[in-house]
Amino acid sequence: MFKNLILDKPLAFIDVETTGLQPNVDRIVELSILKIFPDGNYEYKSHRINPEIPIPDQATAIHGITDEDVVNERKFQEYASIINDFLDGCDIAGFNVLKFDIPFLEAEFRRAGIPFQNKDQKCVDVQILYHLLEPRDLKSAYLKYCGKEMELAHTAQGDATAAAEILDKQLEIHQNLPKNVAGLHALCRPELNNYVDPEGKFIWSNGEIVCNFGRNFGWTLKQLASQTPDYLQWMLSSDFSPDVKKLVYNALQGKFPKPKVK
Repeated sequence: MFKNLILDKPLAFIDVETTGLQPNVDRIVELSILKIFPDGNYEYKSHRINPEIPIPDQATAIHGITDEDVVNERKFQEYASIINDFLDGCDIAGFNVLKFDIPFLEAEFRRAGIPFQNKDQKCVDVQILYHLLEPRDLKSAYLKYCGKEMELAHTAQGDATAAAEILDKQLEIHQNLPKNVAGLHALCRPELNNYVDPEGKFIWSNGEIVCNFGRNFGWTLKQLASQTPDYLQWMLSSDFSPDVKKLVYNALQGKFPKPKVK
C-alpha cells in the first residue's frame, strides 16, 4: 500500500464515527484502524460500538449508523485493552485525526481508565498536509490524489483507507515532503513547540505559562493560582487530561515548570 513513506515502526491510520462533535459529551459508534508495518504488510481492525447514549438523527445522516445498529454491540470499555494493545508501538495518522479522532479516543480511553498516547508517539494528520498544499475535504483530496471517487465515504474503514492512499500519493507527487513520520509530524504539529500540555490548554508565551482556552484565556498560570485558585480547583474536578491536572495541581502547590530554553 505504501510506496513513498519510510517507516521505522508501524503507522496506524485511525478513523472514528461518533454521536456528535464534542469528545467530552459525545461517544464513538464506529472505530477502524489500518495498521501498516515497515515491511509493507498491513492489518485492519474495525468495531461497531454501543455508545450508551442515543445517536442523533443528524449524526446518522452523516455516517448511516442508527441506535438499532449498535444496541447489541459491546461498549468501548470492553474494547479498550484490545485497541490499546493493537496501537502499542505505533505512530498515528489519519485525516483530521488531531482535532477529531484523537480527542475522541483520548476521552473514551480516559473514561475507561486507560492512557491513550505515549510521549514517543508521533502523529501525521493528512488533512493538515493537504491544507498546506491545497485546501479541500477528504473526498476532494481522494479525487485529486487518487484519481477516483471514494466508494465508502463516511465509513470508518473507508475514510481510514482513503487517508492512507492520499498520504502515499502526496509523498509521490510532492517530492519536497519529508519521507519519514518524524518529518511529517513536525509539519503537522508546529504549535507543539509552545504547548505545555499535549492538548494545548496551556502554552508558553514570553517565558510564562498562559491559559489558552475559556473565560481566563490569556491569564498566566501564576495569576490563576494566586487570584482565582477556585478555577484551578474546578479544573481538577472536571474532565481534563492527566497532564493538565498535574500541571494545575502543582501550580496550586506553588510549583511551576521552568521556562523553555530555545
